[in-house]
Amino acid sequence: IEVYTINNCGYCEAAKALLKNLDLDFKEINITHDDDQKLALINKTGHRTMPQIFIDGQFIGGYNELKAFLKRA
Repeated sequence: IEVYTINNCGYCEAAKALLKNLDLDFKEINITHDDDQKLALINKTGHRTMPQIFIDGQFIGGYNELKAFLKRA
Protein backbone atom coordinates (compact mmCIF):
# COMPACT_ATOMS: atom_id res chain seq x y z
CA ILE A 1 0.00 0.00 0.00
CA GLU A 2 1.38 3.38 -1.02
CA VAL A 3 -0.09 6.56 0.43
CA TYR A 4 0.91 9.82 -1.24
CA THR A 5 0.46 12.68 1.21
CA ILE A 6 1.10 16.36 1.80
CA ASN A 7 1.64 18.23 5.05
CA ASN A 8 -1.34 19.62 7.01
CA CYS A 9 -3.84 17.31 5.33
CA GLY A 10 -6.58 15.96 7.58
CA TYR A 11 -7.63 13.28 5.12
CA CYS A 12 -4.01 12.13 4.79
CA GLU A 13 -3.77 11.77 8.56
CA ALA A 14 -7.11 9.94 8.69
CA ALA A 15 -6.04 7.48 5.98
CA LYS A 16 -2.78 6.70 7.77
CA ALA A 17 -4.59 6.28 11.08
CA LEU A 18 -7.12 3.90 9.50
CA LEU A 19 -4.36 1.75 8.02
CA LYS A 20 -2.43 1.74 11.31
CA ASN A 21 -5.56 0.81 13.29
CA LEU A 22 -6.11 -2.14 10.96
CA ASP A 23 -2.44 -3.10 11.32
CA LEU A 24 -1.86 -2.83 7.58
CA ASP A 25 1.64 -2.07 6.32
CA PHE A 26 1.93 0.95 4.08
CA LYS A 27 4.53 3.28 2.67
CA GLU A 28 3.95 7.01 3.02
CA ILE A 29 5.34 9.19 0.27
CA ASN A 30 5.14 12.84 1.28
CA ILE A 31 5.19 15.04 -1.82
CA THR A 32 4.63 18.41 -0.15
CA HIS A 33 7.79 19.89 -1.65
CA ASP A 34 7.96 17.83 -4.86
CA ASP A 35 6.03 19.66 -7.57
CA ASP A 36 7.22 17.24 -10.27
CA GLN A 37 5.84 14.28 -8.31
CA LYS A 38 2.54 16.10 -7.72
CA LEU A 39 2.16 16.78 -11.44
CA ALA A 40 3.07 13.19 -12.31
CA LEU A 41 0.42 11.89 -9.89
CA ILE A 42 -2.25 14.24 -11.25
CA ASN A 43 -1.44 13.10 -14.78
CA LYS A 44 -1.49 9.43 -13.73
CA THR A 45 -4.71 9.47 -11.70
CA GLY A 46 -6.62 12.53 -12.87
CA HIS A 47 -7.08 13.53 -9.22
CA ARG A 48 -5.72 16.68 -7.61
CA THR A 49 -6.62 15.96 -3.98
CA MET A 50 -4.61 14.11 -1.37
CA PRO A 51 -4.11 11.50 -0.18
CA GLN A 52 -3.76 9.35 -3.25
CA ILE A 53 -3.70 5.68 -2.34
CA PHE A 54 -2.50 2.70 -4.35
CA ILE A 55 -2.95 -0.94 -3.36
CA ASP A 56 -0.93 -3.50 -5.31
CA GLY A 57 -0.22 -0.80 -7.89
CA GLN A 58 -3.92 -0.05 -8.44
CA PHE A 59 -5.16 3.48 -7.74
CA ILE A 60 -7.89 3.28 -5.09
CA GLY A 61 -8.57 6.98 -4.58
CA GLY A 62 -8.46 9.02 -1.40
CA TYR A 63 -9.53 8.47 2.18
CA ASN A 64 -13.25 7.89 1.50
CA GLU A 65 -12.49 5.43 -1.29
CA LEU A 66 -10.02 3.65 0.98
CA LYS A 67 -12.70 3.22 3.67
CA ALA A 68 -15.13 1.81 1.11
CA PHE A 69 -12.46 -0.49 -0.36
CA LEU A 70 -11.53 -1.90 3.05
CA LYS A 71 -15.18 -2.54 3.94
CA ARG A 72 -15.51 -4.68 0.80
CA ALA A 73 -12.27 -6.55 1.40
